[in-house]
Amino acid sequence: MDERESRAWLGLVAVTQLLPAALDSQLQRDAHLTHFEFMVLTVLRFAPQSTLRMTALADATHATLTRLSHVCTRLEKRGMVERTPSPDDRRATDVRLTTDGRRMLIRAMPGHIATARRLVIDALTPAQLDALAEIAESITDRLTAGGACPPGRD
Repeated sequence: MDERESRAWLGLVAVTQLLPAALDSQLQRDAHLTHFEFMVLTVLRFAPQSTLRMTALADATHATLTRLSHVCTRLEKRGMVERTPSPDDRRATDVRLTTDGRRMLIRAMPGHIATARRLVIDALTPAQLDALAEIAESITDRLTAGGACPPGRD
């Protein structure tokens, strides 16, 4: 890599290592949730009837079924989600956000948004925000297209 490429690459690596830890720290402190648990609850909140099949939830959260299953077990023990056999395919499992899960998510959201603003949004100009959105979309497309880095399916 040349100097420009190296600067961009090392900057991205630093962000991908530092930002998740900062988000986890805030969510753990304020809501006793990991960032990934927060994302699972968020995806379910916006799903029809707050329910998704495990495979669709894994795709939406960019997770393996194994990781998602472990997280759903923890969330289920805390009463935030329920897992049931899918009425369309008894071999599949649906995950539904419970009322308690929705309440927890709503309580966690203001602190999470404030942290995202403080760490990322407010640090950038409008033009930089637009560029960041384009960059993130390009990299995500590359990672998810053609099986470059597919989520594991068990």
